[in-house]
Amino acid sequence: VQLVESGGGLVQPGGSLGLSCAASGFTFSMYDMGWFRQAPGKEREFVAAIKWRGSNTYYADSVKGRFTISRDNAKNTVYLQMNSLKPEDTAVYYCARNSYGSRWYDGSKYDYWGQGTQVTVSS
Repeated sequence: VQLVESGGGLVQPGGSLGLSCAASGFTFSMYDMGWFRQAPGKEREFVAAIKWRGSNTYYADSVKGRFTISRDNAKNTVYLQMNSLKPEDTAVYYCARNSYGSRWYDGSKYDYWGQGTQVTVSS
């Protein structure tokens, strides 16, 4: 199993950034997927998750209305579109595979993680 994030970078407050996570080594379309983030000195936190069919999505309150998670099962890829970015969104963003089928906010229910991609929101 391999998860590889890309798309991070430096963006000004109010700007947008899109992250991608390419999956391989498993049947991607059978698993729910999630995005988490970790800022320096803080615990990892849930950002968003999407059901295996893409029919349901879940968001942390802090990003609801600004971030959009989506997936393309034909490309084995999950995306995170981030709009109206704030300095407090600065973190390393990780995608992960949910092995539980629910409790998408709970990092312990994810069994494989990517290496992370840095997002910095600063003027």
